[in-house]
Amino acid sequence: MFTRSLICTDFSDSLDRLTRFVPQLAHGGLRQIVFVHSVPLWEGGQIPHIDEEKVEKAKVRLNEALSDIPEGIEVIVETPSGRPVDTLPKLVGKYQSEVVITGSSIRNLLQEKVAGSTTLELTRLTATPLMILRPQLISTYRSPELALRCENLWSYLLIPYNDGDTARYLLDRVKNCLEKSQQGTSTQCMLLWVVDDGQKNIPVEYRIQEAEQKLAAAKVELEALGVAVQTQVRTGTPFLEIIKTAGEFDISAIATSHLTRGALLDWTVPSIANEILRRSWFPVLFFPPR
Repeated sequence: MFTRSLICTDFSDSLDRLTRFVPQLAHGGLRQIVFVHSVPLWEGGQIPHIDEEKVEKAKVRLNEALSDIPEGIEVIVETPSGRPVDTLPKLVGKYQSEVVITGSSIRNLLQEKVAGSTTLELTRLTATPLMILRPQLISTYRSPELALRCENLWSYLLIPYNDGDTARYLLDRVKNCLEKSQQGTSTQCMLLWVVDDGQKNIPVEYRIQEAEQKLAAAKVELEALGVAVQTQVRTGTPFLEIIKTAGEFDISAIATSHLTRGALLDWTVPSIANEILRRSWFPVLFFPPR
């Protein structure tokens, strides 16, 4: 699904462990892998400057990725100085990364304050999809388990869908990624429509029938790209049903998105995407607003 990735780690999120699994990441479809650790500027004096000692330590730690590189795979180590919100967008542009793999929740990232700016400026980082791998998950895997995870980051995507504007945007972004990859690395997709049983204005039976019809149309769009697609219609609380489905069907990642930056920045706005980003322990593939 993706061929060019940027993996950013702060060394507390366990993502530096991925340096030992470059062959497995390549097996999953990646052809360029950039490992990044942003080193804070040393501010002990009057003028902040590069902390050469920490930069060197970071390079040593990430250079493990350079020891076992399969033929045809490009692996790069970057240890820029500065804040991640400043350094990462530049590196994404430099390497034309198609996905940013991070261990930090997007909520924490967006709430970080930058002097002289607003949180809106931080959304520049999310111009490309974010693959969020929870540190609590990655840190518990034994090496054989993590190897399998690296081979299957996007092998089975769960796509919550209700035919609304945001759902259509998510489907279009997924389709765009699949079209570009031309590799079929995401070999399966699950389209899930959750009929909220808390809504009493329209009979549940009618809403289920409507959901099945619209899911069938969305399924055709994905199948046209050579992807195996399953559909599910469930009733209940949307977030809970999404998590249940992910567990029952051996999902590798849950895809979600925001259509507008206003929704992305306002975490008090109720939305399924916000719930998934805050509460899901499953890996999350987040497609930001363009």
